[in-house]
Amino acid sequence: MAELEGTEKLPSDEPTVAPTASQAPTSQDDTTVETAEEAVEPPEADINELCKDMFSKMSCYLTGELVATSEDYKLLENMNKLTCLKYMEMKDIASNISRNLKDLNKKYASLQPYLEQINQIEEQVASLENAAYKLDAYSKRLEAKFKKLEKR
Repeated sequence: MAELEGTEKLPSDEPTVAPTASQAPTSQDDTTVETAEEAVEPPEADINELCKDMFSKMSCYLTGELVATSEDYKLLENMNKLTCLKYMEMKDIASNISRNLKDLNKKYASLQPYLEQINQIEEQVASLENAAYKLDAYSKRLEAKFKKLEKR
């Protein structure tokens, strides 16, 4: 086998490989083992700068997204608090209305006997009015008869 020494020049877009050969006799035969190490080409400054720029912009973008989401949640929290307060106010108003309605029902119940008396009086007045009309009609007929008798 052939021994390689040094490095070969490759086009700039491909990494260069610098194989080294070492001979290690393992037996009395002339057998050798070759090992090769890949030479790592240092990355170009452009790529490092572009990666840093990409990561900083990605970090800025993700931070903005997280801040926007956080603000959305704060807004929802504030809206929920306001809604809760409005519902508490509505609950208070409804309980006041309910209490006032119960008070009105009690007052109506206490006035119910008087309302029944008023209805009875109204019926009696209607009956008296009807009797007064009948009496008026009877007195007119009686007057007509008296005038008729007087003429004779």
